[in-house]
Amino acid sequence: MSPGKQASQSEAAAPMAGGARLEAMRRRVRLSRLAVWTVIAAGPVALAVAVASTPTTVEAATPAKPTAVRTAAAAANPAGYAQLFVSAWLRSSADDATTAQARLAQSMAPDVELPNPAAGAQSSPASVTAVRSAQRADGAWSVTVAAQYANGTVCYYTVPVAADASGASFTVTGAPGVVAGPGRAGVPQSPYGVNVPEGDLSSAVEGFLAAYLTGSGEVDRYLAPGAQMAAVSPVPYTAVFVEQVSAVEEDAATEKVPADGTAVRVLVRVEARDAGGRWPLAYELAVKARSGRWEVAALASGAAQGGGVR
Repeated sequence: MSPGKQASQSEAAAPMAGGARLEAMRRRVRLSRLAVWTVIAAGPVALAVAVASTPTTVEAATPAKPTAVRTAAAAANPAGYAQLFVSAWLRSSADDATTAQARLAQSMAPDVELPNPAAGAQSSPASVTAVRSAQRADGAWSVTVAAQYANGTVCYYTVPVAADASGASFTVTGAPGVVAGPGRAGVPQSPYGVNVPEGDLSSAVEGFLAAYLTGSGEVDRYLAPGAQMAAVSPVPYTAVFVEQVSAVEEDAATEKVPADGTAVRVLVRVEARDAGGRWPLAYELAVKARSGRWEVAALASGAAQGGGVR
């Protein structure tokens, strides 16, 4: 076929294709109108179904703005700061403000005068310990510090301390004041009201504590299944003697070992001995009965570091 005829046929086909597309579009419009009128004629229920079934337009979700999270700074307790200040302050003298202790005290409390002890006065404290602290207002604290001297004397000081908003900086805002020491609190009644006589239970706990504190025997032989405990290391004592065993439950005082699985809590008072003397100690133990014997299931008082239930 010549190029001229091909061109003429292509030019004729173009209008025909365009007309076909236009007719198809008109047909779809007529069908859509027919469907709408059919729905309307069928009633509101069909209309609702038609609306619900129509494709929904999904809008692009607006990216959520990041929410700023504010973490309130925890109020840092300045007890250690006050303790350090009192230690330096008591070891300072206004006659020589150039010593290391005097400079430290002045850096921590710029507006506080140094003491001026007389010649031959009581020596520096053997130890200084913070015993109580209370927050009086935002950033304002009152810390009570105990200074113990070699002769057994204890003097209590209250120290005002200011903390910044972040709890990272402190300043002693005034001179210490001597106050009375804390009173002795009442002791609640002990739950260990059942006296445990000599027998299987007292022998079991004595054997356990001997292995635990003196290395005499293996600790594992006294433990209930599942309990894991290591002896104190290095061995602190050469001998351990049980002075008293008290329990919470009456089952601990029975002559015979009760049924398997019976659990009791006991308080064991012992006397431990070493080359330096005798030491009264106490341990709270959870003990269980199994196969006619008592086994230690947990050590309530003791140590996570030097041996204990893990």
